[in-house]
Amino acid sequence: MQFFDDSLLPENQEKLVIQVAPFGPQFIPSDSDDIAVTMDQQVQKAVDCWNAGATVLHVHVREDDGKGSKRLSKFNEMLGRLREAVPEMVLQVGGSISFAPEGEGAEAKWLSHDTRHMLAELTPKPDQVTIAINNMQMNVFELMTAEDGAGTMLADPRVKAAYQDMCTEATPTFYIEHLKRLQEARIQPHFMLGGVSQLETVKRLIRRGNYNGPLVLNYVAIGGGAAGPDPFHMMEFIRQVPDGAVLTIEGIMRNVAPMNMMAIAMGLHVRVGIEDNLWRRPGERMTSVEQIEQMVRLAREVGRDVATGKEARTIYQIGTQYNDVDTTLAKLGMAPNRKPGQRGFPMNRVG
Repeated sequence: MQFFDDSLLPENQEKLVIQVAPFGPQFIPSDSDDIAVTMDQQVQKAVDCWNAGATVLHVHVREDDGKGSKRLSKFNEMLGRLREAVPEMVLQVGGSISFAPEGEGAEAKWLSHDTRHMLAELTPKPDQVTIAINNMQMNVFELMTAEDGAGTMLADPRVKAAYQDMCTEATPTFYIEHLKRLQEARIQPHFMLGGVSQLETVKRLIRRGNYNGPLVLNYVAIGGGAAGPDPFHMMEFIRQVPDGAVLTIEGIMRNVAPMNMMAIAMGLHVRVGIEDNLWRRPGERMTSVEQIEQMVRLAREVGRDVATGKEARTIYQIGTQYNDVDTTLAKLGMAPNRKPGQRGFPMNRVG
């Protein structure tokens, strides 16, 4: 991404898209008063987040006992209800639906390829499904303090033992086929990237024709194998993101707000919600709605407008696909592929 002399002026920036993850599948109902359990409560939570200013909803679903659901039938039910309750909201299903252990101290692992591929068959279709690229350690405890998990199941040593060895399982065998199925279903993949090396893989996938479409992604700064909160690392990632991409900054616990403050100032987008953070300051809880309201206030303080649902869909280019590699590269502002026998640096044609 390139920054010009006027790039920090809010009138030249895209309107702010606020992504919210309010369902927090890693928590149990006793962990927070902000956890919706019944289907009615979960749908109402989405409505509350929409009314507060969020336009992208990261969807997970709970069973009646409060545990994270792995049943696609529950996701179908939830999506159907959400289409009626928040029709303009971008519905983004979390591709890591298996991420919550089923019992105390149960192994934390991702489901099989075949099960995850079934996300492309959800009915009604979500607007997006998140996708991880490349295997990665996902030890969410690495950046957490004892205060972060206080009063929740994260303070249980058995739970910590289950999660600290968790890995994202995302090999080429998975993500090439998954991208194919999502595109065939006309569902936009939302890339969740934990660093520059994963971004480089995505660029190669685009150059080789494995993905033709808008590049919408999160910089996942949750530590433990993914990026951390170091602003220098984040800036290098931003520098390498193609000019035509859409980038949201995602953090963990009390790093969320300061990282999102930087994102708002730079014209990027933000993610909040109890899946990422429970706290305003140590000992003071913060709901998903309150986190959205905080982002709206911060944006207004610097004069940046917040996107409506229709505007968020336009910014994300929901429903858009490209027909070939050359078009995708051009739309993203990436240099074309090298032609046979071509020397020097390939450049986009001008004039």
